Amino acid sequence: MKALDELTFDNRFARLGDAFSTHVLPEPLDAPRLVVASEAAMALLDLDPAVAQTPVFAELFGGHKLWAEAEPRAMVYSGHQFGGYTPQLGDGRGLLLGEVYNEAGEHWDLHLKGAGMTPYSRMGDGRAVLRSSIREFLASEALHALGIPSSRALCVIGSDTPVWREKQERGAMVLRMAHSHIRFGHFEYFYYTKKPEQQALLAEHVLNLHYPECREQPEPYLAMFREIVERNAELIAKWQAYGFCHGVMNTDNMSILGITFDFGPFAFLDDFDAHFICNHSDHEGRYSFSNQVPIGQWNLSALAQALTPFISVDALKEALGLYLPLYQANYLDLMRRRLGLTTAEDDDQQLVERLLKLMQNSGVDYTLFFRRLGDESAALAVARLRDDFVDLAGFDAWAEQYKARVARDGDYGEEQRRARMHAVNPLYILRNYLAQNAIAAAESGDYSEVRRLHEVLSKPFEEQAGMEQYAQRPPDWGKHLEISCSS
Repeated sequence: MKALDELTFDNRFARLGDAFSTHVLPEPLDAPRLVVASEAAMALLDLDPAVAQTPVFAELFGGHKLWAEAEPRAMVYSGHQFGGYTPQLGDGRGLLLGEVYNEAGEHWDLHLKGAGMTPYSRMGDGRAVLRSSIREFLASEALHALGIPSSRALCVIGSDTPVWREKQERGAMVLRMAHSHIRFGHFEYFYYTKKPEQQALLAEHVLNLHYPECREQPEPYLAMFREIVERNAELIAKWQAYGFCHGVMNTDNMSILGITFDFGPFAFLDDFDAHFICNHSDHEGRYSFSNQVPIGQWNLSALAQALTPFISVDALKEALGLYLPLYQANYLDLMRRRLGLTTAEDDDQQLVERLLKLMQNSGVDYTLFFRRLGDESAALAVARLRDDFVDLAGFDAWAEQYKARVARDGDYGEEQRRARMHAVNPLYILRNYLAQNAIAAAESGDYSEVRRLHEVLSKPFEEQAGMEQYAQRPPDWGKHLEISCSS
């Protein structure tokens, strides 16, 4: 295991030059202190987990110190925000400190959010507050534990720095990690500003570093775009299957690697609601839960437009045509597994759709329903779950169809069924009210709940002794929390 001063930097993005980013130093926080750290994320850098408890850890990730080999850069990009194009965005409160490679040869961006003003801050102060930093940390690590591709979070550093939002809050920084922080909006920026040389350099950078296998194809850029389409279809299938709502699917928030990142007003579904809007600033419901699938395709189309200098329009359209079939296949496969099915039948899509409609009309808890469905045999499980539904006749008809489908799938025994279903149906998810409870405690100086919640969410499929309160349906107030982009 390594100490903090033993990290090896290789700042590949910084070497692209000033057209792609601007050198900016972090603005230090007052009295930086550790709120929470992820040992799993630290292991990706080969870091000894004990270093998180040292003063220099908080000083490094609170903006007071910097490695000599780090080259902090604020990245420039643009993007479509709520459907409208914004010509220049960029890292307004974040800095790419540098790229570190571990002993396995993996490169990890160290991206510090809340690091102060940059040339791209526009009217902002460049800061992040404690509540949003905690939410991003918890979401990053919770999604990864669920098997959903995501950026990672190393730590949250709190402070005494005052930050004004709707009220005075305290500033914080979260250290985010990913193999790349390049977004769809990077390509849009160089396309719409008509900078073909820089756009070609960016495309080569992404192709060589992140999609090298596409080099072997007759049309490498087209192969890369197809892979991006496939990754996003799979990603959004996982969001939908596990009830995750991102909230701000602007093209500047879409990763070129097909991972979840830039966490703002996200939420997991409590009661199933296909029309759920988690961002209270999204007045038209553009980024509602059910709209995530078509918006994913819309965003890929925006990226395709920016790639027209490299790929023919017909080839791009053909690649985009893969998105919906791939999404549907991935989603249905996940939902079959959540229902405990190991084989495929033509009517499985209808089985899922009928269930979701019944859940929608009855306000059934999305996560707990699937978990309890695997607790015992199909017949006993649906009998116990029946009382959660208003339309009893409708549920009874579905239950008969489901039991017959399970019988055709094969008799694997109750214990095997339970193990198989519990391996894909989490008991614990990051509900908004759980995050809010942890944030309230942290804002009063008690970080124990943030750390406990992080620990519980790191093993979402395993029942954990003494943690029953984290697997309960939320109280009524917990279902109606309004989350905004403000951080």
